[in-house]
Amino acid sequence: MPKSRVHLVGLISDTHGLLRAGVHDALEGVELILHAGDVGGDEILHELQLIAPVRAVYGNTDPQGDPSLTERIDVTIGGLRVHVSHGHEVGSPTPDKLAARYDADVVIYGHTHRQLVVQLGDQLFVNPGSAGARRFNLSPSVARMTIADGKAEVRIIDLT
Repeated sequence: MPKSRVHLVGLISDTHGLLRAGVHDALEGVELILHAGDVGGDEILHELQLIAPVRAVYGNTDPQGDPSLTERIDVTIGGLRVHVSHGHEVGSPTPDKLAARYDADVVIYGHTHRQLVVQLGDQLFVNPGSAGARRFNLSPSVARMTIADGKAEVRIIDLT
């Protein structure tokens, strides 16, 4: 049986116009970066593209008409269906609220600035935390997602 390909995906959210220097090291070697909104300007996306290709959704503070951003991302990676949205579309996002709306294998969101990796039934919910300015007394962070053999594993990386 052939060995399945391993996919490395960088997860980031809530940069709000600030990209910390540690992001480059934290996401080094990923093949794709998924940004879950509140980007804060195209310069953030351009800087992330120095690491890997970027796909990004808009958050509640991003301009809706920005052609670099989309409302949602639905993509299949390594056989898993991955959904990305900011989360504000369900009010204050929780895994339960997001599970009621999205049936993807992995649901990635932002908005709360709180790091979270939780399995709920067959779905994995991931909030990489906020990579921008420190707010709400939370440490800035990103995440690395490894997809192999039809399973996703996520590691939160503290940027302080």
